[in-house]
Amino acid sequence: MLHAVVKLCCGISYPHLRSMAGLQRTAVAVIGQEITHLQPWGQIQHHMRTNAGLNYNEPRPEDAKPVPMKEDQLFYVQQGQEAMRKALSMLQDKEEWKVEITENNGDVICSKVMPGARKVFRLEAVLEAGVDELYDLLFVRVEEMHKWNPGIQHIKVLKHVGPETIVTHEVSAETAGNLIGQRDFLSVRHSCKQKSRVYLGGAAIQLDSFPPQAGFVRAEDGPGCIIIQALDGDTRRSHFTWLLNMDVKGWLPKSIVNQALPRAQLDFTRHLRRHLTAGATLG
Repeated sequence: MLHAVVKLCCGISYPHLRSMAGLQRTAVAVIGQEITHLQPWGQIQHHMRTNAGLNYNEPRPEDAKPVPMKEDQLFYVQQGQEAMRKALSMLQDKEEWKVEITENNGDVICSKVMPGARKVFRLEAVLEAGVDELYDLLFVRVEEMHKWNPGIQHIKVLKHVGPETIVTHEVSAETAGNLIGQRDFLSVRHSCKQKSRVYLGGAAIQLDSFPPQAGFVRAEDGPGCIIIQALDGDTRRSHFTWLLNMDVKGWLPKSIVNQALPRAQLDFTRHLRRHLTAGATLG
């Protein structure tokens, strides 16, 4: 989604790229337990249909009267749902994932080469925060992300399509040593919130009313997603899975991009943890 949610890769610094060569790539067991617990796509889709106000000829309680969506609204919802479906399909396919980075705190990043020779990256982490808190930070209050994520200059919600779908414009921050350069992104984001699990999916979208901005290269997200799941029934801790699938565009060598993206995931997770810790201290 957010999955495609973060664009720190566009602010990756040269020291980070240099440090990649020295990382110890310890062989670890492939993290896949949380994927086996993913609910079948049909159940997720049923949940989204029920809450999107769409007519799918499914039985409903008599008092449930969803408001029909306009054609353009339906388009955005369908694009978001399709991005979610494709991203979850990538995660559920457990073949050919290779470990890229393992951190001392338990964070693991694996990668897979997709058709077209583009790599996607899967981050697994445990965060000291509940599902609702993370959903609020990463979806509901996404426009405030620049306050704690230095890799983002701003995020603006251009369209609210019901409570579960938004269209956003994002600009990455300009940072010292930036090899990739500033990018802007136009994305549709879709969420599916359940009791102990949240799915955030997203992908690039085109709007005639919002063409690429002067001075930026427009990169493209997705399909990608984030899965947030309560950890072993502990409502104060969450398992965080992030599928990052991005085309940064431009003329950058793949070797640089494929080093920058997983480092960006770790940077984002570090800033998120710092923000969560600061919030807990203030609370």
